[in-house]
Amino acid sequence: MYDTFEVSYPRLDYPQGTAAALDALDEVERIESQISVFRFDSRIHYVNLTAHEEPVPLDDELFALVSLCQTLAEETGGAVDITSGKLWKVWGFAGRDGRMPSDDELRTARRCSGFHLLDLNPDKKTVRFKQSGVELNFGCAGKGFALDIASEKLNRSGVGRYLFQGGLSSILAKGKWKIGIAHPLLAGQRLRELELSDIAVSTSGSQKQYFRYNGKRYSHLIDPRSGEPASGVLSVTVLAPTAVLAELLSTAFFVLGAEKMQEYAAAHSGIEAVMCVPSGHSPGFDEVRVAGGE
Repeated sequence: MYDTFEVSYPRLDYPQGTAAALDALDEVERIESQISVFRFDSRIHYVNLTAHEEPVPLDDELFALVSLCQTLAEETGGAVDITSGKLWKVWGFAGRDGRMPSDDELRTARRCSGFHLLDLNPDKKTVRFKQSGVELNFGCAGKGFALDIASEKLNRSGVGRYLFQGGLSSILAKGKWKIGIAHPLLAGQRLRELELSDIAVSTSGSQKQYFRYNGKRYSHLIDPRSGEPASGVLSVTVLAPTAVLAELLSTAFFVLGAEKMQEYAAAHSGIEAVMCVPSGHSPGFDEVRVAGGE
């Protein structure tokens, strides 16, 4: 996780806050050491190397994360999928240097991607790949997962009001806070303000990570079903009970579009979302679509 994590809290109300915040940030580092694909000593790096040969055991915490990601992949028809690591690489976004893959590269990456290639054993808490070449990547869930786990340290310390932020895209709010949704086209401006209370927020957008090829803009958010960068959406902000769920759904809704977003939110209580849909006349957007709330 490249992003900086920060904790805000009312200092005068919680004299233990600094120590608690540092403990929570240490917990973020621990999670990073487990799920980062860039660390050769991480558990997920080991999984990616060996799970095609034999089932690999995971601890309860990590198995719960993989299981949740698999559930969301099934619920969204593969719109968010942690097995799409090869697709993320072949488009150059692993090194934050987007590139146009060849047809052969893309076909190979697509054959190695898909949640149907993942075999989970809940009794033994193991993960196995059904073929070689599969690579897990938690770019769609890692920050949220770290926020959820690390926030438990703050809760146990007695800090009852805080804003825990992972980068510019994921937030976990305990108590009442007010935040702004960044405008997807105008830097430094807010699209809307949100009143938060004991809820998580995640935003997915393509403003910062993209490249252009032959005049077309390619986002870093890949549609795992097609293997191509997702298009047709500028940004999605999701409110959900947990940070990992908010992050997974913001990615899924970016891929699925407004109609499917609204269908999902209508069928799942506690989920709200705001989506900006681009206009055919740049710069601008046609409308803001809302799901699950006002």
